[in-house]
This record gives sequence, structure tokens and C-alpha cells, in this order.
Amino acid sequence: MKNPPKEFKLLASVTDFTRHFGFPAPSNPLLAVIDLEHTRHLTPPAGAALRQLYIITLKKNLKGQLHYGRHSYDFSEGVLAFYAPGQLCEASPSVDVSELSGWMLVFHPDLLHKSPLGKKITGYGFFSYQVHEALHLSPREEGMLDVLMESIRREYEQPIDAFSQDVLVSQLEVLLNYANRFYHRQFLTRRTPEHDLLSRFEKLLLTYFAQDGQLPLPTVQYFADALHVSPAYLSDMLRSLTGQNTQQHIHNRLIDKAKQLLLSTSLSVNETAFQLGFDYPHYFSRLFKNKTGLSPAAFRFSAQ
Repeated sequence: MKNPPKEFKLLASVTDFTRHFGFPAPSNPLLAVIDLEHTRHLTPPAGAALRQLYIITLKKNLKGQLHYGRHSYDFSEGVLAFYAPGQLCEASPSVDVSELSGWMLVFHPDLLHKSPLGKKITGYGFFSYQVHEALHLSPREEGMLDVLMESIRREYEQPIDAFSQDVLVSQLEVLLNYANRFYHRQFLTRRTPEHDLLSRFEKLLLTYFAQDGQLPLPTVQYFADALHVSPAYLSDMLRSLTGQNTQQHIHNRLIDKAKQLLLSTSLSVNETAFQLGFDYPHYFSRLFKNKTGLSPAAFRFSAQ
């Protein structure tokens, strides 16, 4: 008997995220900086949330556990955690935020699409389900990240101008590079279990769409065959752990790749569709608009 799909709240934008948790409205539509000390009076919403956002958070003195995929994190000590788009997270009913401190950085993938970081970010292993532990920081490391975060906060609070996005992305990349250094310090000798099907699927999906040049449109059968499972089993597994089936995961990565091509190349919409493996460009345009609310041409124009 199949397990019923996991119920979850879809948070597709930074504004969706801040509204869901009761945080202040973001000053930038693609990024929010949240001081967790100011959220102690808020009650964490019940149930799981599927966030189509990147989140970096340094939480201290949170009493209780947060569930991430099939694992849970204890934030009684200061630890850094990373969440990628398409990952479920939920708090246990007993979580206590009365003494919570730290910060949270939330940003939409669209923030990165014009920069090399848009492609590079998939190489940071700490955003993947392959990592089952948060990053425990030394006081010195924590202090360094706090300084970097304060620089991001100051830029975030400035009025938006033509340079805002480039400056924020540059500062974000510095923070990620330091986190990568600290991550490798902690996990240098650790290895992810080879039998973790979800981790293998994520890696296969990222590798497929990281390729350059024209590619055939990937199918559910392709990934199932590569992982030596049936298509039905793969989709059931993904739905139970992430709230989305295999086809939805493929579409999410496909649209992300499409956005990169539309913003970083001079390919026409039709050429972009062929590059992504579509035989008929209007199928691509229909899927893109269904997922983003904009046609490919309108998306490209809106980002200028």
C-alpha cells in the first residue's frame, strides 16, 4: 500500500516565507535578512513547509528539534545549517524559541542567475541532502561569519539601486566560501552512505543539468534506470521525503537551467527550448509560464 503524499505549505518566494513565519516583510524581493532575537515571540507554524528558496541560518538556544528530510537537528548550541530549494523542513510541536538568537539569510535562486554563483552554488555540498549534520562552529569561526553577515545586512538595508544585486551576490559568495572552508574542516573524514537513494538522485539530477551544450530532455525512466529502481518506486520515495515526485524535481531543475540560459546567454527563446531538449518550443514556453507565472521572453525582459 502506498503512503499518502506528505501535506506541506509551498513557499515559492521570499515574501511567502516571511508571511508564513510572521517575519518582517523583506526589503528586497529576492533576499531577506532576519534577526532571530526579534522572532522570539512568534510561534513556529505547525506542519511541513516546502521552500523553493536557499536558506542559511545560524541558530542558538533553540530548544527542541527541527526535522530536515529524514533527520533532525538539535540547535541547543550554535550551529550553521543550510537548506536548498525543494527541501522540506518542519519544527517539532515542542520547539521553544523563547531564548532563540542568531540570524537567518533567505534568498531566491533568481538572485544568482545573472552571476557565476548561480551555477557554482550547486557544488556546495552542504546544501544537499547528502549532508546529515549541521555545521558546528568554533567561537572564532562564528565571529567571522557574524562580521560577514553584518556586511550583508548593511547592504540589504540600503535603498535598492543598479548595483544592489551584484554587491549582495558578491558578499554572499564570500560567506559561502568561508562556510565551505569550515565545512571541510569538520567533515573531512566523513563519508555519506552509498546506499542513500535520495542523495544519489540529487547528485545525478544536479550533474545532468550542470552539463553544457544541447541535451535530450530527461525522463523519469532515465533516472529510475540510472538508480536501478522502478519509476513508481522512485517517485513514491521522493514524494514521501520531499513532497514532490520525480517529474516535479526534473521540472524544477529544468526551469532553473532555463532561467540561467535566458539571463546569461543571447539564445532566443526557441534556441533555449532546443538547448534544453524540447522538440517544440511552445511546450517549453507553456511549462515555463506555468512554473514561473511569466513567459520566457517576459522573464528575460523583467530581469533587465
